[in-house]
Amino acid sequence: MKVLLIDDHALFRIGLAELLERRGVQVLAATGECAAGIAQVCELSPDVILLDMRMPEMTGLEVLKQLRQQDCHMPVVILTTSREENDVVQSLQNGANGYLLKDMEPDDLIKSLQEIMQGRTVVAPELAGVLARVVQGDNIPQSAMPEKNLAELTKREREILCLLVDGQSNKVIARNLGISDGTVKLHVKAILRKLDVHSRVEAAVMAVEQSLCPRESFST
Repeated sequence: MKVLLIDDHALFRIGLAELLERRGVQVLAATGECAAGIAQVCELSPDVILLDMRMPEMTGLEVLKQLRQQDCHMPVVILTTSREENDVVQSLQNGANGYLLKDMEPDDLIKSLQEIMQGRTVVAPELAGVLARVVQGDNIPQSAMPEKNLAELTKREREILCLLVDGQSNKVIARNLGISDGTVKLHVKAILRKLDVHSRVEAAVMAVEQSLCPRESFST
């Protein structure tokens, strides 16, 4: 996997580049200048572009729009500290293939990049509730989910699914329910299998589409 990184924070940029290289990811370039980064994308043709959202020269969204206008079709992943709902929605609507947070575990970042390379759109689990609220506002087309899929969920699985809608991580769910992280992972795996989806975000979106979880359960 060949990656190009655009981020104005030098320490983060250098550290992330080294981290990726140690895990077998080739970093073609890492720059803090947006214009230079756009030029390097055209020159180097990376497999994936990692793009910060908040930068002084241009915003990540502006860089994303310019790349798409120049017919750069490789996956673009927003990697940021911003949890703003508008940032998430605007990024996805303008062609981002992923929206990830900088505080994620390194191995989770690599896994997410691999999934994006396989053609999936990946959003940080903590932001699943954002997409769920967008769906409830009818800004994204609803997908069909047979009622029998919902019927297959146990009471505990429905409870955990609603906590996924709320954007809670496995650790937070485990603490709130008084169970182990491992047990939560098993339940999440079962939920994805029964709903025939590939990610927590997809499961959360489906749950809201089917009004499985009350709106007051969403994070504010």
